[in-house]
Parts: sequence; structure tokens; C-alpha cells
Amino acid sequence: MPMPQCGGLVISPLLFHPHAKGSQIMMDTTQKAVKRQASFCNAITFSNRPVVIHEQVRLKITKKQCCWSGALRLGFTSKDPSRINPDTLPKYACPDLVSQSGFWAKALPEEFANEGNIIAFWVDKKGRVFYRVNDSGAMLFFSGVRTTEPLWALIDVYGLTRGVELLDSEMIPPDCVRPRSFTAIPRPSLRRETEETRLSVSLCDLNLQEENFQSMTAMCPIPQNSLNSQHSHLLPSQLESDLRFHQLRGAHIKTLDDQTVARLEHAREERTLVFTNRSLRINETIFVKINKSNSSRSGSLSYGVTSCDPSTLRPSDLPYNPESLVDRKEFWAVCRVLVPLQSGDILGFVTNSEGELHLSHNGVSTGMQVCVDCSQPLWMFFGLHGAIMQIRILGSTLATDLREPSTPSSPTSVPNSPTVMCSGSSDPVLSSSGPGTLCNSINGTAPNSPVSMPESPISPSISGSWSDECTICYENLVDTVIYSCGHMCLCYTCGLKLKKMNNACCPICRRIIKDIIKTYRSS
Repeated sequence: MPMPQCGGLVISPLLFHPHAKGSQIMMDTTQKAVKRQASFCNAITFSNRPVVIHEQVRLKITKKQCCWSGALRLGFTSKDPSRINPDTLPKYACPDLVSQSGFWAKALPEEFANEGNIIAFWVDKKGRVFYRVNDSGAMLFFSGVRTTEPLWALIDVYGLTRGVELLDSEMIPPDCVRPRSFTAIPRPSLRRETEETRLSVSLCDLNLQEENFQSMTAMCPIPQNSLNSQHSHLLPSQLESDLRFHQLRGAHIKTLDDQTVARLEHAREERTLVFTNRSLRINETIFVKINKSNSSRSGSLSYGVTSCDPSTLRPSDLPYNPESLVDRKEFWAVCRVLVPLQSGDILGFVTNSEGELHLSHNGVSTGMQVCVDCSQPLWMFFGLHGAIMQIRILGSTLATDLREPSTPSSPTSVPNSPTVMCSGSSDPVLSSSGPGTLCNSINGTAPNSPVSMPESPISPSISGSWSDECTICYENLVDTVIYSCGHMCLCYTCGLKLKKMNNACCPICRRIIKDIIKTYRSS
């Protein structure tokens, strides 16, 4: 039966499904509250009945456990949970469940996963999923959900989210859905006289981290990404060097080195915006390097795109908070990099012909961040915050293969297990997607092989000693070689799990994995 799309229905209370749940889920007798017993996963749950279009599924976060990273995964499924064997449920909604037909989900940004927060999410008749936090405006989450059949809510009590409670669901009029910026806190308008509403898409993590690597407290440090030591090898051999920062900039930013470096000049971090000196090209990847960071400070890099030519702005037009820009009449989309950044990290930004903005971190794609209006010229901008003290534009490259949204230097992300930061050892599982990776079934999360295979690896072998940590779990030592590319970047446990994935490919060069070979030290 098609999914009901109107009010006037007698809707029973929305509860958790009593049987279709992960092995770590404990449910109270009212079926309104669930709690994960242990670990960080095996906590997928569903609603007990289908939801209707524009019915808000409302959750209250009742328990948070800071020793994990990653937060709630929210979405929908067209599979009746009554027909799902609980023993067949995977550990993770993303990417395991969403790689199957009929499941759609994405991660709630960690900054919103605080105890007491009320999260509401819903789907419209076009298959777009929105969410709001407490009393914030609606934010676009992801799209592509099939609404021609009944849909059940999907809630994965994942990572630092330990317990949630279902509140009474609510219906909202379709004409009241207007996605706003990703911030849950109302920001002062840059132009208070501009009252008309407009679509301001969210650039958050979606998906899902997603995903798993939001900065935590100093008590819970995140291990260094072992790819950082070889970031320079992940850049294309030739970069165009005509891209600079625009002369217009925030009052607390100074540009150096022929307008290629932007440096924070004031501790208050209030006016720190810089723009590109020209508009972006379709399928052009912009490479930016974190020149200097301060790990003792919290906060990360803001970025976004706009149809506003920076030449038409004055320094006084630039707000204290970049999120305020979405109140202007032009198109503005603002986001923050949720992956912890360190000095030497390289970020890649590319907008394809479909209007999808993709981000890569140290050569690993974090997936599509947002859809933008590429029918008009778009400039990119950055805001330095917290730990990010200085950035450099390295250059750009124009993709030759328009079929691939990610660039040759930004291979599709290989799933990584959530980082265990305050607990003892755990079973590193390969199936949780990497930083910021989208986990909806449209874009997918499983690695894909490149269109054409190079004769040899495009990146040199992992450099460093035998003490290098596995690029998947960041816990075990590297002891496995990938055949046939020859890269040595995994532990044997993660290698086995990666090999079993559909279209499994090397996390360094993206060549198809034919086999994995465990190695042994001679002494």
C-alpha cells in the first residue's frame, strides 16, 4: 500500500518495535525508552508502526557516554521490522544496513547529541528527510527515500549516544518545512530587514559523521591519523596555481605569501572569513592545507560556498558568525569540518555537475556534504576557528572523468571503526564508515573501483616503521600487504573484513583487492 500522506488518520502512539532490535538494546516495558547495554554498536532499533509523511519522530537523548565517538544514526526503512530476524541485524546502520535496499539513514552531528536534547526527524513526499534540534529551524538531512510504500523509523543508538526516549510524534503542515542552516542556535540576522524565507541547506556531517570523528574533550584524545605522514603524496602531480584568497577578508585575518596563506591575527576569532579570488569551476578540486593548528584549543574550520561575489562586499558586511550569512538574500551554505584537523592535513573540495559538494581529508573522501546551486557562479569561503590558526591554498585541478564525483586524489572512503578513547580494547570492526561519509543508499558507502586501473600504485607504500598503526582501526600494527597493488596499511583483522566487502578496494590507491597477505617480522 502507498504510504499515507495526509492528516485525518487515527495514528496510534509511536513506540519502539519490541522484537526487531540489536543485541545490546534494553527496552522498558512501555516500549518508549531504550538503552545500549555495552560496547558502541549492535543497537539498531525500529518503530512499531509505519510513520506517515510529515510525521515528526521525536526523540529525547537520555544518556550520553563520552568515551566513544559518533552519535545517533537516524532514518527510515521500507522493510517491515516484524519480518526482520534480530539475529541478522548488522552492528551498524551505516554503512552496513544502508548498503541494503530499502534502508536509508545518516548520522546526527555529534555537537547535537547532548543529554536532554530533543531531536525530531521526518520525511516529505519528495523523499527528503529533515531534522531539527530542540526549537531550531528545520535542517535538510538527506534525500532519496522511496515514499511510495510504508516507511518505519530507523534509530541506531550508536557511539556516544547511550540511551533515547520516544516522545509523542507530531504532524507538521508541509508548507511549514523550510530547511535552515545547520546550527541549532538562532543566529542574529546580517540583514534583519530581509524576512523572506529561503532554502539554506545543511552542510553538516551529515551523514553521518557521520561521522565518527568529532573533536572530544582533552580527556578523550583521538589518535593521530596515520595517513598524515604521507599527505604530500596524495596530491595530483600537477596543480593549477591561479587560485588565491580574495583581498576582501575579515578584520582578524591576514593574508600572506601572494594571497595564498590566511593567518588568524586575533585571539577573539570573531571576523575570520576569507574568500577565493574567483568563482569555482565544475569538477574543479580545491586543495587546502592546514598550515598551523593548536591542539589546546577547541573548534575547527568553517567552509562553504556562495553566489555572492566578494568584490561586492565590504569588510563591515562580514559577520562574527559565518552561520549568519544564510540570512542574506544570496545563496550561502555554511559548514564546519567535523574531522579533527592537525597541522599538515590536506582538504579537497569539489563541486560536480550535479551540484554535489564533496570533501576529502588527507586523500580519503568523506562523501557528499551538500547539494548546491551550481547554475550560477559560486565562490568558496573559509572561517578559521579554534585550533585552526593558518591555512594555505595549494592549488586546484580539474577532473577529467565527470562520472566520478570524487577526485583521483580523494578515493572513496574506506570504513573505519569508531575510536575507543576512554575504554579498554574492543573489537575493531571495519563496517563503520569513515569521517563524514554519507550513509544513504543513493551515494553508498562501499568502496568503488576507479574507472581505469593504473599500472602501478598511484601512491608510494606506507612509509615509516613497523610501529605504524592500521589505517582502519588505528589500534593494531600494520602487518598485511594488499595484493595486487602492494600497499601495506592494514592489520590482518581489518584486512579480512575489508576483503569481504562488495567492490573492496585499497584505501590508498583504490585498486581492487584480489587478496591480502599477512607478513611477519624476521626479528
